[in-house]
Amino acid sequence: MKLRIYTLTHKKFDVPPDPLYAPLHVGRAAAEDLGYPGDDTGENISAKNRYYSELTGLYWIWKNCRDVDAVGTCHYRRYLLNERGLILTGAEYERLLGRYDLVTTRRVQLNNSYYVGFSANHNRRALDATGEAIRELYPAYADAFYRLVHANETYFGNMLVTAKERFDQYCEWLFAIFSLVEERIDLETGEDAYHKRVFGFLSEFLLLVWVTVQGLSVCECKVGMLGEKAETRELKEALAAYFARRDVEGAKRYFLQRRRERPDVLMEASDLTGELRLSMQVIATAGKELEKTGTSVLDAERRFAELMRLFGRLNEIAARCHAGSLSAEDIAFLRESPLSETAMEVAAALLPCEKKEQGEALSRMRQAVGGCWE
Repeated sequence: MKLRIYTLTHKKFDVPPDPLYAPLHVGRAAAEDLGYPGDDTGENISAKNRYYSELTGLYWIWKNCRDVDAVGTCHYRRYLLNERGLILTGAEYERLLGRYDLVTTRRVQLNNSYYVGFSANHNRRALDATGEAIRELYPAYADAFYRLVHANETYFGNMLVTAKERFDQYCEWLFAIFSLVEERIDLETGEDAYHKRVFGFLSEFLLLVWVTVQGLSVCECKVGMLGEKAETRELKEALAAYFARRDVEGAKRYFLQRRRERPDVLMEASDLTGELRLSMQVIATAGKELEKTGTSVLDAERRFAELMRLFGRLNEIAARCHAGSLSAEDIAFLRESPLSETAMEVAAALLPCEKKEQGEALSRMRQAVGGCWE
């Protein structure tokens, strides 16, 4: 079996050494050349990348890749993993494709229905128009679409590996639907760059609809994240500079602006280390301290890495206080660190429990510190 996995990217990245993985620069028609083969040759929709995201890569593979038996997609930072947590090899894919029709990500279990979640974060009209297009073009899929859209599961990432013939069938179905939806919705008015990528978001769910109706046997794999998003790294570097200047308001304004531009920045897939959430906590804590005393934690410590260590440790202690266990090392940290009572209050308020329990955890921290704050 001749198999190729296209690693879809819009950034420079460390290409896996396994020749199975071939980089493909998506949206290259409207971007700086990264030096990788792009999706702007042959028959393509590369110029529509701002609406279709990584799907412009899937379209290019559908229309231009003719020399393989099976094909797949992954991302420059996301790869399907085996049970040992390692990136799947060609031999492993061959064994899986001998047993399953398609390999993809594990389903995401949502807190609410897909319809509710999508409507809260994206243009609901696009989802409604997708259902209408399916009913008109592929009525055999309509019942499954409406049933699943009100259920609480979806695939994610547009990562799939299957026989090329089946891949082409999926793309023909998918892009026919989106071609009709594109005619019926406004892709520009009121939408920022993140939300313009509506087809990239919708397709993650539509893969579930397609495999369900097709009755395919699916191998659902863990997804591994390699490295940090360039956008995340840039955001942390900028916040570090604000912290170094003790500019709390500047850090807050900058972070909120970037979050408006990229609402996904705090998702686990973007904030692998949790340092962006910790940065928010630093900003919130310093802001409250300035209101109360005119000074903040940034007067005592301005180094980004050390702030992350301090607040990360504080959160661990808050969790242990909630659980009713506190070590001598924890008590020593609370007494000796430059963190204030306000920092403890914020950490307790972030605990995933009821307010009463948060208050009890804060009381335990106060008791551990004794009279140090008085």
